[in-house]
Amino acid sequence: MSEWLQSAIARAETMDDWLAPQRRESLALLREAPWPSRKVEAWRYTPLTALERADLSTAVVDTTAPDAQQIAGVDSIDLVIRNGRFENPMKELPAGLRITSLQSADDGARERVKDLFGTVKPTRHIFGLVNDVLASDGLLIEIDAAAVIEKPLRIVHLVSKGADVHTRVLVSVGEGAQAAVIEQVQGEHASFNTSFAEYAIGSGAKLEHYRFALQTGEAMGVGGSHFKLDDRAELNSTIVGFGSNLSRLDTDIIHDGENAQAKLNAIYLLQQNELFDLHATVEHAVPHGTTEENVRGIVADQARAVFNGRIHIHRHAQKTVAELNNRNLLLSRKATVFTKPELEIYADDVKCAHGATVAEIDKKALYYLQSRGISRAQAQIMLNFGFINELVDQMPNEGLAEWLRPQLRERFASMASSEEFAPVSSEAGEQ
Repeated sequence: MSEWLQSAIARAETMDDWLAPQRRESLALLREAPWPSRKVEAWRYTPLTALERADLSTAVVDTTAPDAQQIAGVDSIDLVIRNGRFENPMKELPAGLRITSLQSADDGARERVKDLFGTVKPTRHIFGLVNDVLASDGLLIEIDAAAVIEKPLRIVHLVSKGADVHTRVLVSVGEGAQAAVIEQVQGEHASFNTSFAEYAIGSGAKLEHYRFALQTGEAMGVGGSHFKLDDRAELNSTIVGFGSNLSRLDTDIIHDGENAQAKLNAIYLLQQNELFDLHATVEHAVPHGTTEENVRGIVADQARAVFNGRIHIHRHAQKTVAELNNRNLLLSRKATVFTKPELEIYADDVKCAHGATVAEIDKKALYYLQSRGISRAQAQIMLNFGFINELVDQMPNEGLAEWLRPQLRERFASMASSEEFAPVSSEAGEQ
């Protein structure tokens, strides 16, 4: 067991609050869990060296971090969690919506938290267990049956230099309700955070979900977004990830009711020595479910991307339709992609497909743009943007898409300037 994990367990043993019964169960599992290493398949290509070497126990947390900026063109209900503490005063909320800080929950809210806490997120996620035992604050978001929440809820996690923080978000979407939730994690200085969210989506409910994992530089983050879909529930989720010293995101979609529909689009853009690891698991436990999953990544310099997408179709999940596709673009001879799309099928009446590609920029397209007077760097940006813009266009919220596009262009520009784009070879690894 690593010193970091031993320290986390020691901290957890001193916590004694109203979530103690839930924490004890996770703490017992954590004591027996092996520390992720190259011998652990789920962590084979994602070393935790940066976390093991970091000494945040005595670090002074920077309290001068900038405030969360509003997204122009998006009228959202902003909920800010700074260094693990929810800091927004509660304003008047739309009818059918209740938001409670875990630290200020009354007896009734505490019981509802206990009913949801840990019931969607699988126990196999070791840092999910860490989050179980160390999360000291977070949010309970409840959307009443048939309620339609027009404004998206934007949960902004701000992580400052020196912070070591753990937060939990619990979302209950009532039967026939409609809502949109944005999870946004920001930070660039030496820090570590785990932010996990659990969503229970009721019968006939619709959830529009976004997770922007935008921590960069020395900001380390391991998190997850986990969903359970009841009958006829609909989920449309978009993930955007930048890389850092350690950036890992796990997502689980559980089809727990018939005729549920799930769509997951994901984009990751990496440069320099950054790492981003996306593990996505879909469980089709009942018949007549539909899943569409599209993941695209662009990797430059000596960056490393890891993608593991697994769709598990249980024996009774007949009439399932599922598709998984991962496409990657390498911009450097030293860039690496480890991709592993998986289909595990035990039903015999299903329609499923999966695939993965790793390629380089089309030299003919690059030459064509340059022959029209476009600089090489600008041509790179245009081709990169074209590679992922299809997924941006599919975002249901056009205001969010408009906000995201210039950020992606800026990211592409820095990727283009970080290395001369000589012809590359595909040095991707496959699990």
